[in-house]
Amino acid sequence: MADETPPPPSENDRAERADFSRSSDTIKRQRAVMEASVVAKRKAPGRAELARRQTMLRWAKYVLPSLALLLLASIAVWPEIDRLINANHTALTELTRLKMESGNLEGAVYRSVDSHDRPYMLTAKTAHQIDEDRIDLVGPAADTLTEGGAWLYLQSENGTYMQHEQLLDLTGEVMLYRDDGLMMRSPITGVALHDGIVTADSWIHAEGPFGVLDAAGYWLSEHEGIAQFRGPGRLILNDDQHGSHDKAN
Repeated sequence: MADETPPPPSENDRAERADFSRSSDTIKRQRAVMEASVVAKRKAPGRAELARRQTMLRWAKYVLPSLALLLLASIAVWPEIDRLINANHTALTELTRLKMESGNLEGAVYRSVDSHDRPYMLTAKTAHQIDEDRIDLVGPAADTLTEGGAWLYLQSENGTYMQHEQLLDLTGEVMLYRDDGLMMRSPITGVALHDGIVTADSWIHAEGPFGVLDAAGYWLSEHEGIAQFRGPGRLILNDDQHGSHDKAN
């Protein structure tokens, strides 16, 4: 077979390639002119612009580290914030349990301190506001601390609380309990919460580690740690073989 050699480029082909080369050179020159014009249109920042940029940089040097410290501090104190939120939620939940109907308050709680700055608390199943001072209570209970740190608890079926004078009158199966094992029962008892005085002008029955005591009344001072009983009465000590009787005027 004879070798087929491609024909040499014609004049038209050479003209087209030359036109293509010239077109590419023209595009490059136009692009260079456009870039030069864009650069020429840019203006160097003035003094005011430079001052504004420097101010922004100075602010950024202080603001960004401050924000970072604030974020770290918020992470550190978040457990305490969460605890406060939960505490407030618990308080709101307790408040929703209180029902106020016709001046009656269910689940009443009153807290204060006595003359010796010892805390005491008064609770009741139901509290009825009679006037600005008197509150009638159903199922009242009061607890406080004595001078020696002992816990004293009183409860009864009914009671009346004079909030300005901080006086509590208990009626109907009054029970007094002290954490050393002393228990006293009486039908009526008066309590001066601020002064730490407990009194009863009717019969009382007491039992405790010492033995058994029956009397016609008593006076108890929490601050001084003194208890006085009014006769006639009966005292039976745990180490006594026979009961001893005491009569008083």
